[in-house]
Amino acid sequence: MNEISVSESTSILRKNYTGHLAYISDGKPYVVPITYYFDPEDNTLISYTTEGHKVNALRKNSSVSLVVEEIQSMVNWESALVLGEFEELNGEKAKEKLHTFVEGIKGIIHRQEHKNVEFINEFSSKSYSRGNPIIYIIKILEITGRRRET
Repeated sequence: MNEISVSESTSILRKNYTGHLAYISDGKPYVVPITYYFDPEDNTLISYTTEGHKVNALRKNSSVSLVVEEIQSMVNWESALVLGEFEELNGEKAKEKLHTFVEGIKGIIHRQEHKNVEFINEFSSKSYSRGNPIIYIIKILEITGRRRET
């Protein structure tokens, strides 16, 4: 297993749109899958959620980590680890970031999977049954990565 550069780690973030978000709630660690978009304009990760356990915990403790993996096999993989800070967005900023999120992921899917998607529900399973979406960013404080190849 070898460390990879920040540039290579950032490339992993750019090419993907799903990862595992880790956060702390009541002193216990939790890890959940999320859909995200890496925004190169301000070096943040954009995502959204609805009211619930995760966002309540993040409002109390904004420290998070996110891991994104590209796994071909047990001996051929690479991953990026982000240490960051959760920030909830509101108003126009939230609308702008949600638009960037949707358009960015649509572009990744088009390039990687050769599919054209029109709507957010085609790549995200979030339901609005519990209320309006909560748009947030993860400010990247540190990024590292690892690779294993045989």
